[in-house]
Amino acid sequence: MKVLFISKKGLASNLARLIKKEGHEVLFFMESKKLNNVFDGIVDKTNNWENELDWVGKDGLIVFDDNGYGKKQDELRLQGYSVFGGCELADKLEYDREFTQDIFNKYDIQTRTVKSFKNLPDAISFITENPTKWILKRDGDNSKFVTYAGERDDARDVLEILNNYAREEKLRDAPISIQEKAEGIEIGVGRYFNGKNFVGPIEMNLEHPRLFAGEIGPFTDEMGTVAWYTDKERRVYKETLAKIEPFLREIDFRGDIGINCIVNETDLVALETTARIGCPIVHLQTEIHESGWGEFMKAIADQEDFILKWRKGAGVVFSISVPPFPFEKHFDTDVCSGLTIYMDELSEKEQKHVHLDEVAYDKDEARYYISKQTDGFVLYVTGFDNKVTKARKHALSIIKKIKIPKMFYRIDIGEKFDKVDFKKLKKWGWI
Repeated sequence: MKVLFISKKGLASNLARLIKKEGHEVLFFMESKKLNNVFDGIVDKTNNWENELDWVGKDGLIVFDDNGYGKKQDELRLQGYSVFGGCELADKLEYDREFTQDIFNKYDIQTRTVKSFKNLPDAISFITENPTKWILKRDGDNSKFVTYAGERDDARDVLEILNNYAREEKLRDAPISIQEKAEGIEIGVGRYFNGKNFVGPIEMNLEHPRLFAGEIGPFTDEMGTVAWYTDKERRVYKETLAKIEPFLREIDFRGDIGINCIVNETDLVALETTARIGCPIVHLQTEIHESGWGEFMKAIADQEDFILKWRKGAGVVFSISVPPFPFEKHFDTDVCSGLTIYMDELSEKEQKHVHLDEVAYDKDEARYYISKQTDGFVLYVTGFDNKVTKARKHALSIIKKIKIPKMFYRIDIGEKFDKVDFKKLKKWGWI
């Protein structure tokens, strides 16, 4: 099968490599000009994906790994192409938090107040008049630089952050959203949808967004995740994804959909939706899936049912980064671009647990190296077992054999879940 893989900034580019390994013909397009050499030497690439529509044809598969292509995806489907990914209204779910809240309310999913503002001064005025613990987020922006979770009931800390941001002209007039903070354990639930029905098992996950171990420091895109699959429709699934199935069918969504929530002993509060392939969870899904990605994604794109073969147990994925992450957007140079990634100590079996991101391959020198960077994530390492403790131990043993100058990562991914959160979630009846 011919597969045209379209990536905005390498969110799930490793899938292109895996699909190629499955025996499919792959052409890879990277939209970001800053990442134009990502996956050089790893998969065949194109500079203009629309020129390759005749190549992939109506029998092939077109994969979009990110938001922002929804309208084009709808058009391609109407033209008879087989397209995996989102749609126009799915893009809106992730880009427009007030729209998402309206959808949650329509389908009786519990939420907290969300407000969107066109600029920071408007947000400052509103919070001044409505002080409480607010969470700052950006609409339509993957950057977590402005994200902040308020700690004070009088909102003084949030207002100080906003006033500091407002000193920067490029931030002052940028749109921003605020969400009333909920207390509890953050947990996500996800599942694949083929435009008609959910396909495959339910995914449960707990993300680790903070930079440092112990959930300390600034928010990042994601430093790691613990997750597992289940074929049982537990309470957290019934109160979220199951309720919006009619909406997903109405908008003809064909891809991976997830909802992040905060749960406590009695309540669930839905926070936001991820209507695209998630990262780094997609690399852990690779660890869990026994079926091939190519045939699975093709079935989703063609609105077909598919019996996904998967492993029972639990897994972890660790994000491996280099400087200037997480403040890379404030540097004019990629200080680690070109550095060699040393993986020669890994066995062939261990290499299957390594998932590449901002990486290229030099065939002449026979080495993997860090390509141009935007997000600062070089690769991801996964572990999977019947217990999280074993999965963590396995992944960490592989990471120790990988040598990248200046690399860093969190060592506690899944640790708190294993020792504390799992018992609470099970006692409360959410999982």
